[in-house]
Amino acid sequence: MIRAVAQKVLRPGVDWFQPTPVMEAELKQIEARILHQASQFDSGAEAYVRYALEGGGKRLRPALVLLAGKVAGGWTESIRDLAVIVELVHVASLIHDDVLDRADLRRSRSTCNAKWGTELSVLLGDALFAHGLQLATKLEDAEVARKIAEASRNLCEGEILQTQRRFDLNMSTADYLHMVGLKTGALFRAAAEVPFVLHGSSASQREAARSFGYQLGLAYQIYDDVLDLAGTDEESGKTLGTDLKKGKWTLPVLHALQTLPAGESESLRAGLVDGNDEVISKIHAAGGIRFSMRKAVELLERAKGDLRVLGDSEGELQGLIERLQAFLRPSTA
Repeated sequence: MIRAVAQKVLRPGVDWFQPTPVMEAELKQIEARILHQASQFDSGAEAYVRYALEGGGKRLRPALVLLAGKVAGGWTESIRDLAVIVELVHVASLIHDDVLDRADLRRSRSTCNAKWGTELSVLLGDALFAHGLQLATKLEDAEVARKIAEASRNLCEGEILQTQRRFDLNMSTADYLHMVGLKTGALFRAAAEVPFVLHGSSASQREAARSFGYQLGLAYQIYDDVLDLAGTDEESGKTLGTDLKKGKWTLPVLHALQTLPAGESESLRAGLVDGNDEVISKIHAAGGIRFSMRKAVELLERAKGDLRVLGDSEGELQGLIERLQAFLRPSTA
């Protein structure tokens, strides 16, 4: 049943993020810059850092920096440096996530935690956070470092809230959106806004970029949470199913709890606490997955409105949003 849900809702094997040839070439250069950061560490730590940075993935956040930078005024060395910084912060957060979740697989290979254990992985994540913030202080505008530090703090705050609210059956959908706004939305927001800071753009453009990145981040996290619930390790390249096991109630779960009749809601609550394998079927039958995907599409529509202020209503940022919407919409029909 779970795999059938994944095939119907998540369209496995379809990659919605498809950069243009020019963007792909630029991202290859950014990738080389990211991997170069390992050489900046002590020789005793370099191999660990390199392994963490070689994980690859979509590099969606650096791509967002580049796309926003292009709209704001073009690619500069500072924009490229910013793309690296944002990814360092993101990789650091993933290392810590895998420690908290005791995940064995990330991007189709062993997590740092699975290879070296908790102590080294926590320190490795800390080192990458610190290195990213150090690089941010070298950019010409001090506000850039403040924005990156703010996003890093928000990200950690979101993780604190998520850990604090584990197994909390009284959590609301509003609580969830606030939490993921900190955990994921904040770094997407910085990736979209800071290029406009570097280019000295107007306050209205900066605010529109902040809003755009934030809405995109929330939508992407909702999609990722649905993947954890209904996808498979083979299709995603990472350990899935950890949210339910760890008592992290995501939007599909919360919607089902709050909309089912009292008796069915109580049955679902009991199943969640007991770790019953049938809960995913109940969540799906209650419309939790469909509701979540619709919410993601709604957030993306708001993001498209921000693009009109940025003057990119027909550009690459618009294309990014529309491809993700097209990917999500078949599941919302």
